Amino acid sequence: MKKLKYALFTGCTAKQSTPEQMMSTMAVAEKLGIELVELTEASCCGASHLQDYDEFLSLVLNARNIAYAEKQGLTMVTICNTCQLNTAMTKHKLDNDEALKAKVNEKLAEVGLEYKGTSAITHFLYAIIDDFGLDKIKEMVVTPLSQFNIAPFYGCHNIRPSELQNETHNSKENPYNPTSLDDLIIACGGKNVDYEEKNKCCGFHVELQAPHTAAVLTGNAIAGAMDGNADMMVTPCPLCHLKLDTQTAHASEAIGRDVELPVLHMQQMVGLALGCTPAELGLNHHLAKVDFV
Repeated sequence: MKKLKYALFTGCTAKQSTPEQMMSTMAVAEKLGIELVELTEASCCGASHLQDYDEFLSLVLNARNIAYAEKQGLTMVTICNTCQLNTAMTKHKLDNDEALKAKVNEKLAEVGLEYKGTSAITHFLYAIIDDFGLDKIKEMVVTPLSQFNIAPFYGCHNIRPSELQNETHNSKENPYNPTSLDDLIIACGGKNVDYEEKNKCCGFHVELQAPHTAAVLTGNAIAGAMDGNADMMVTPCPLCHLKLDTQTAHASEAIGRDVELPVLHMQQMVGLALGCTPAELGLNHHLAKVDFV
């Protein structure tokens, strides 16, 4: 099998608020023999807020990030659902509108860059599933997670809009009944928990505008996993992780019951199954204690 190599767009959160996600991403990549070339020149994707104020600036910003991957001649891999949405949305718009692409490239030329549309964009979750393969993951598992009931939490931006996201990976994901994260849990030897809230919003992007609504969404997600007898939750999005791991007090108050579960990044779960140590995966960085390791 040819060695997989990607241009890694880390986004902001994995380098600041959730450094354990960056640690576990690199640890898992090493275990799988995947080479990740970090795009150190890249900047924030706009976090799904910038385009509300200046859509063109958002397109230029994301096209600039993609252009750095194109200079490497590599597929860009993201580790944040919101980064995935913004970069994939930019690529879709520019690849289907030559006039807009030319206008964006006028600005990029000021910093010596050009967006060509030659690099694909995918989330690390789908790179593992589509490119590496679940069967190979199963073969490499050294510590099956068979004693754990694991609740997948997909988040919004990796599965919606389905027409856009299904352009970026081979595993056609149904936003009403997603399966990728469930399949990965099973490949790691765990028991996947099916619950109503697994494909709902965590509340992150409405926190400033409607904090009570955000807290209710967070609380309902954790409560649904708990009611499904989950031992932990797992998510491919660091923004979802921040809500589910750090906002349990607000969430508990909002829905009128105590809710808290260990919440792992997708990479941490895979890393545990592959035999990575808790230190390599940054499992001591969580607010909800990960004390089962």
